[in-house]
Amino acid sequence: MTPIAILFFLIAAVLIWGGLATSILFLSARPQVEAYPPGAEDDLDGDE
Repeated sequence: MTPIAILFFLIAAVLIWGGLATSILFLSARPQVEAYPPGAEDDLDGDE
């Protein structure tokens, strides 16, 4: 493999795995949506 191919492989691996790690950390810190934006009905549980 050429050095440029290795460099692009490393960049791609860091982007993929870094994005996954960032997503996991973000979702572990804030697992629930605190408030939904106005304008849509939010009746998924059917308690009304």
